[in-house]
Amino acid sequence: MAAGLLEDNLRPGEKIDLDAPDASADLWVRVRGGFRLPDLDDDWVRKAEAWYSARPDYVERMTTRGSRYLFHILEEVEKRGMPAELALLPFIESAFVTHAVSSAKATGMWQFMPATGRDFDLKQNIFRDDRRDVLASTSAALDYLGRLYKMFGDWHLALAAYNWGPGNVQKAVARNQRLGLPTDYASLKIPDETRYYVPKLQAVKNIVLAPDRYALALPAVANHPYFLSVKIERDIDVSLAAQFAGISLETFQQFNPQMNKPVILAAATQQVLLPYDQASAFAENLARHTGPMASWTAWVVPKTMSPADAAKRTGMPESQLREINRIPPKMLVKAGSTLLVPRGEHVHADISERLADTAALNLAPDAPPLRRLTLKAGKADTVAGVAARYKVRAEQVAQWNKVGSNARFKPGQAIVVYTAASPARATAASRKAAPTRKATAVAKAPAAKVAKAAAKPAAKTVKTAGSGKGRNVVAAAAP
Repeated sequence: MAAGLLEDNLRPGEKIDLDAPDASADLWVRVRGGFRLPDLDDDWVRKAEAWYSARPDYVERMTTRGSRYLFHILEEVEKRGMPAELALLPFIESAFVTHAVSSAKATGMWQFMPATGRDFDLKQNIFRDDRRDVLASTSAALDYLGRLYKMFGDWHLALAAYNWGPGNVQKAVARNQRLGLPTDYASLKIPDETRYYVPKLQAVKNIVLAPDRYALALPAVANHPYFLSVKIERDIDVSLAAQFAGISLETFQQFNPQMNKPVILAAATQQVLLPYDQASAFAENLARHTGPMASWTAWVVPKTMSPADAAKRTGMPESQLREINRIPPKMLVKAGSTLLVPRGEHVHADISERLADTAALNLAPDAPPLRRLTLKAGKADTVAGVAARYKVRAEQVAQWNKVGSNARFKPGQAIVVYTAASPARATAASRKAAPTRKATAVAKAPAAKVAKAAAKPAAKTVKTAGSGKGRNVVAAAAP
């Protein structure tokens, strides 16, 4: 039974013989034999070579990490008939750190942006982020690179597009065509980051070809899978899965970094990856286990509520609910959100496939409702002045009115401001509001005067009390 849970995802149905002659061969030799990209030889390449040569410890860590995944990536590259240099691209993108996140929110070994990840069906929700999934992200990245190569007909341009975006590369190519200039990678006008991108890959290629030349060493990598897939048929805690495999939680997460929560959902993740030697132990322990495997389940919030109320409903401390669901302070959980909560003894069903795919956490500020004011600008009104008058940030006023933070408004220009309405003011205005639910109010006036002003016809406006500049204001409930 345990053997039936094991599978080499690259060669399903085949038995792997680690004693076979080719299994003990050096994978680096196979990588070198697949190199096909035209070589670059310029100052950018020299700069990258010098950078790596000066950091032997970094190169050792990077290549040791990469050795776990290199066989799988190379198999996928060869399956598509692509140059073997592409198997080295994660060295450039993330140094094979599967949890890597860039300042632009690109994530995973292949550094997918959120939108590009969704284009290639990499699920991103509260339970998992497939941009970090070793198998899924590798397949998506190579599919994307293949699409870019078809678009440009040149691997160097395809790589530039992977880094800079295909639209930007197309514009750079079109510019050179208009000017009668060459359109190869070296001739394009591109940002320094992209200019340095392919030379860095060339430098890594040169190091793989002859590490001794750079006083560097590469770890031995055998020509067989480093990991196997193990089928998951029930939800299981990540900590229990690591225990079954006999490895640390950190090691387990290196192979299964897509998990966002402490539970693996069978409906979303049909397999986990484990080092070759630990996969059998995991399968045997999983087959023998008869008790519960998941201590967490999903709960769909029936109405908008505070984390404190949600914690009471689910019987867990508020601090734990906030931490496990990553709820920041001063936020409400909106109706329809999915929270991870303890799985009671009475809960036997696993989390459904629909919920595993669509679960989302939607939050709203835990603050009084805002009132929308429409002002008529005076002769000297500025963003900063309006912000100071209504005790809000200048950046907010600028954003509401789509102007710069240092902007000056034209006399008579409509200015939008959102302020918190006091309960007394909101109640008085709502009693006297016109059928449109909008009310005319006097800014900074007492609540009684606001109510009196609200009773006037909605089409009229009144001068702002104390403005001295004929400034008008119309107040309404925020949408």
